[in-house]
Amino acid sequence: MNLDFSCIKKILIVRMRHLGDVLLTSPLLTHLQETLPEAQIDLFINKESLPMLEGHPAITHYFLYDRKGISSHFFRKQWKEFCLLQEVRKKRYDLVLNLTEGDRGAIIAAYSGARYRVGFDPGKSGFFGKRKCFTHLVKICPTPRHTVERQLDVLRAIGIHPSINQRELFLHIPDPARKKMRSIYGENFILIHPVSRWMFKSPPASFFIELIQALHQKGERVLLSAGTEKEGLARVHEIQAAFPEIPLMGPAGKTSLKELGALIELSRLLITVDSVPLHMASALKAPVVALFGPSSDINWGPWQHPHGHVVSAPFSCRPCYMDGCGGSKQSDCLHQIKVAQVMSLYSRYASMKACGLFQSVEN
Repeated sequence: MNLDFSCIKKILIVRMRHLGDVLLTSPLLTHLQETLPEAQIDLFINKESLPMLEGHPAITHYFLYDRKGISSHFFRKQWKEFCLLQEVRKKRYDLVLNLTEGDRGAIIAAYSGARYRVGFDPGKSGFFGKRKCFTHLVKICPTPRHTVERQLDVLRAIGIHPSINQRELFLHIPDPARKKMRSIYGENFILIHPVSRWMFKSPPASFFIELIQALHQKGERVLLSAGTEKEGLARVHEIQAAFPEIPLMGPAGKTSLKELGALIELSRLLITVDSVPLHMASALKAPVVALFGPSSDINWGPWQHPHGHVVSAPFSCRPCYMDGCGGSKQSDCLHQIKVAQVMSLYSRYASMKACGLFQSVEN
């Protein structure tokens, strides 16, 4: 069934995933607004993901699913979710684009009552009859492909084809966040994000200790960032403990996502594992070195970013997508990355900075 774009006035995008996944949706939103400028575009995401797309000019309304706030009591949870579905249905959407592989997105699409409902072909996965939740099914590319392109396939499936220069990421950083971070940390620093939500994607603390020593010898000031997860903060504290003589201050666990974005803008260079700061740097075009192990840099690496580079070890088994070798939570491919690899890229960025090729964030 072909779409009659003239009758599409209200659109709902469903993307109930983690922070980075949601940020990588921004090119789809931007291009959809450019293609259908008169249509209202709303977004259904997890509540904690809001900062990733908050401030995007294409979005009119947000539905926020509070995974932590919804009661664990079965019947109470079902009632709250039903009320949220009712709110969606009342909006009377013409088009729903579901970018989420799980069952909840399909249920939202079906219950919305929208004339057009587009989602990835679930095959034999999910609940019985899941395919019938959609009027248009998107074929899934079987080979590695960047997540941005995969999500844009939802537009391609309905006849909207963005050109190569219409696929830029967007991240809004409020001026108050910039001013606050500049007043606390200044501008002349290297930002290191040594942890991920899944720690098997992070090199050991010893790697970062050696790296910071090398950067300190170059006269660099280093800041450490991390989320609020206990395991990640413990790793940061382990790294900090190795430098009692160096004022290794950092915003780990103390900043909002918007403030983290401001720090990435202000930094001379971001060095990070495969985690959301990498995608924020791509959106902000901030210099970044990303360390990859068991996850795929083809799927999740820097996106349309001339100053984004990946560092990895030449293991034939990567990417394996496993939680450590043999499920051990420790990835040998990350343990074999050399500090010299990162320092080589640092020297390149330092030379470019000295030549004035990178500009500081404006006041």
